[in-house]
Amino acid sequence: MKSFLVTAILLASFATPHRASDSAYRDTALQAARWIRSHAIQTEQGAVWPADPNDKKTVSTTLYSGTPGIVLFFLEAYRSTGDKSYLDDARSGADYLLANLSNEKENGLYTGIAGIGFTLQETFKITKENKYKEGALLCAETLADRAVKTGKGIEWSDVTDIIGGGAGTGLFLLYAARELRRPRLRDLAVAAARRLIERGRPEAGGVKWAMNSEFPRLMPNFSHGTAGIAYFLATVYQETKEKEFLDAALAGARYLKSIAASEGDACLIFHNEPDGKDLYYLGWCHGPVGTARLFYRLYETTGDRDWMNWVKKSARAVMESGIPEKQTPGFWNNVSQCCGSAGVAEFFLSLHEATGERGYLDFSKRVTADLLSRATRDGEGMKWIQAEHRVRPNLLVAQTGYMQGAAGIGMLLLRLDGFERGKKERIILPDSPF
Repeated sequence: MKSFLVTAILLASFATPHRASDSAYRDTALQAARWIRSHAIQTEQGAVWPADPNDKKTVSTTLYSGTPGIVLFFLEAYRSTGDKSYLDDARSGADYLLANLSNEKENGLYTGIAGIGFTLQETFKITKENKYKEGALLCAETLADRAVKTGKGIEWSDVTDIIGGGAGTGLFLLYAARELRRPRLRDLAVAAARRLIERGRPEAGGVKWAMNSEFPRLMPNFSHGTAGIAYFLATVYQETKEKEFLDAALAGARYLKSIAASEGDACLIFHNEPDGKDLYYLGWCHGPVGTARLFYRLYETTGDRDWMNWVKKSARAVMESGIPEKQTPGFWNNVSQCCGSAGVAEFFLSLHEATGERGYLDFSKRVTADLLSRATRDGEGMKWIQAEHRVRPNLLVAQTGYMQGAAGIGMLLLRLDGFERGKKERIILPDSPF
């Protein structure tokens, strides 16, 4: 009964004309912010939030599920409303991150110090407090110190990918080089790209990459595989105009095209080889929503309309899958940025902004309406109970974080609200071309 009442209230709010300040998107985002706020753990160094409010051991400093993503959400809530209490929340989380930089052992964009550095710099851009900029610079310098010369370049570990490896760390360094005006950081990203080129494996007239040298499955899509690494290489080419990086990015894209299921002028790429060639995800991590980022970057970089056609093929596969009204083997009970509805809706909003095609906006709003209908009211706030893991469908948890939880959902809703009100300024993560 509670879920039915929440659904009815939310759907009714969309049926009534609203002033800009009464947007149902923003109202629900702020209810999510209140729910997240209610689970803050206050320390002497600042605030942290457990990914699962029922388990304090899930506190982390990862952008994927921990405090950095929640800081970013509160920054956007402040930008949207002007309510300084959200800025106070963001500062408190950023202060904790600052105080604990020396304890951070991981390096990656979604797993470690690169994601923390991005969060601190975005905090500086809104607060104008130099301590956050200095923290971001310290993160970048720490990555420089930790880089290991290997082959023709550098790396931080055996991991290559966007989530925790060289591709994602390199994207942060490109961001930091621009934001902090430190050209040396770009040089580090370039060296990381050269090492990744060496790590590629020739296949089907192109190149593919493994997540690391030991993992038994090879995942070709964005978060852990070829699409994400090729995206980074294409981005390095944008920065340097050095042809070797574009050639490597194009080789990665050729491999992806060679394995794509493209019936009906669509594009789906399997989850993994050797044992996941019949499984197709739809979201950011292992599906068209993520992999299309590479195709869009190549379109931006080369001007070749064929790459935009592959973006549209990717979008068509999602639109014709039957979601959000039905679940598929690769799109289960998950509403978040990584695997589920929020990431899909965000992609289609971006695609509408890039192309002007109304169908993409309509689909984004349709997916979002379904997402809203699945919210659960909790006190004065709103949460989403979901299955993070496809292979554990009965493990249902309401999470707070960015890639899996209310913060990432709230970011989507604030972006939709800003779109409706003609506001374009927003936080753009280093791995997004939009």
